[in-house]
Amino acid sequence: YGDIVIDPTVSEQVDWEAELAVIIGKKGKNIREEDALEYVFGYTVLNDVTARDLQSRHKQFFKGKSIDGYCPMGPWIITADEIADPQQLPIRLRVNGVTKQDSNTGMMIYSVRQIIAILSRGLTLEPGDIIATGTPSGVGFARKPPEFLKAGDIMETEIEGIGTMRNTVI
Repeated sequence: YGDIVIDPTVSEQVDWEAELAVIIGKKGKNIREEDALEYVFGYTVLNDVTARDLQSRHKQFFKGKSIDGYCPMGPWIITADEIADPQQLPIRLRVNGVTKQDSNTGMMIYSVRQIIAILSRGLTLEPGDIIATGTPSGVGFARKPPEFLKAGDIMETEIEGIGTMRNTVI
């Protein structure tokens, strides 16, 4: 992970999304929910940086989430055996020291087990695949008024038990 480059000719509405990332460790397809965690190698912190104006203009998520450098992960991978329950991890994101997101993975719409089971229906998950699990409330575009990142901002994305990733916006 490193700097997040904002090019105003590409987007003027760059937003943050703190997420738990799940790293698959074993090949599997049509995985049962009760077996899903057996396929996890580990977990890391992910910031699904998103260009909201591109997302809106193109009427789909892919383009707004596919700008170079917009999905930093880190600071390291914690192996699955080091996380007793992936649904009990406090998750936070700060911009310039101000908390913008403060939640817990237990508040996720789908659990890690459910996500793996759903994604693997008809799709083979391979070792090294990374699954972004979704973001809690507090993203910038949903704030009143909306807030977006600008050059000089420092983002800290933290998941207790995993670590804190720091990115500077340039």
